[in-house]
Amino acid sequence: MTLARIESGKIGEKLAVSYLQGEGYKIIERNYRTKLGEIDIIADCKGCICFVEVRAKNSPAFGSPEGTILKKKQLQISKAALAYIKRFKLEGKSCRFDVVLVEGVDMPRPEVRLIENAFELDDRWR
Repeated sequence: MTLARIESGKIGEKLAVSYLQGEGYKIIERNYRTKLGEIDIIADCKGCICFVEVRAKNSPAFGSPEGTILKKKQLQISKAALAYIKRFKLEGKSCRFDVVLVEGVDMPRPEVRLIENAFELDDRWR
């Protein structure tokens, strides 16, 4: 991964955090890492724990950012989320997987979109 791409990702995450806070989310953690994977943002939205994946792109080349969250990535996020739930004993809490899409990260006015309940926990892990 190039340095420019890493920097764009960091900017995208900052924009996502700002956007989520504006929507009433309370940020709990950023870049939560386990041996099973990473979750970009963990937030509370009206009592629901939201595991948020951030996808940032500079240009529309190579498709939309939402098209980059493949089943493999969903599975990785799901495993990390389950580890988080178990570690903090949140089994009784409502949880969901959201995605924040940031397009035109390096532009003066990037577009930020939120997809709530973007995907569900894989049946193998229920």
